[in-house]
Amino acid sequence: MLAYTVERGVATITLDSPHNRNALSAQLVSALESRLAEAAADDAVRCAVLTHTGTTFSSGADLSEAPERGTGRLLDLLRRILELPKPVVAVLDGHARAGGLGLLGACDIVLAGPRSTFAFSEVRLGLAPAVISLTTLPRLSSRAAGRYFLTGEVFDAAEAARIGLVTAAVDDPDEARDSVLDALRKSSPQGLAESKRLTTAALLRGFDTTGDELAALSARLFASDEAREGIESFRQRRPPRWQL
Repeated sequence: MLAYTVERGVATITLDSPHNRNALSAQLVSALESRLAEAAADDAVRCAVLTHTGTTFSSGADLSEAPERGTGRLLDLLRRILELPKPVVAVLDGHARAGGLGLLGACDIVLAGPRSTFAFSEVRLGLAPAVISLTTLPRLSSRAAGRYFLTGEVFDAAEAARIGLVTAAVDDPDEARDSVLDALRKSSPQGLAESKRLTTAALLRGFDTTGDELAALSARLFASDEAREGIESFRQRRPPRWQL
């Protein structure tokens, strides 16, 4: 489900649940939080890398569970990434949807390979990207947010970089990762921690002011009749009733 290694000051956390496209189940979120805490406490770790196996970085909420119960867990996980006193670098070469985009928004540096695709798919299920708006809206241009939040369209790595969702679209994710990690290894732990604090301060203020409200909104939407129809139509691979 999740692999963890430490080498040359880098803690690599690999999402490894391809059978459900690395959906953010209660078990996966709990394991990820534990590994992030471990990396934070390890003086030998300079930074963390978040990556994946399979063709999908993360599909978002695990719809086989009661997703309305997971909104608070997701809120806490995103905050933990932002508050980690060490940089978190996401490296993906696969699909990211819904809550998976929230994870990317919380990371400090995101490198996306040529097979990467992205979508704020909530709107097509009777939902809204409520909790993940805390980490994605501050990254995106307002016009891009207006388009992709509302349409649920799929877009590629180049577009994700253009609108600010990822740091860079790269041809070789491993090569790009190594270049970034070499730079981070040259930086002091104190310098990294305090520099990260500057870059995440505005996002964390959003958590303080509207985090609980957005988690409650997400839970309410998941429990609605419209979302139940959207989720059921997704499982059955049919259009939802509202589709024209």
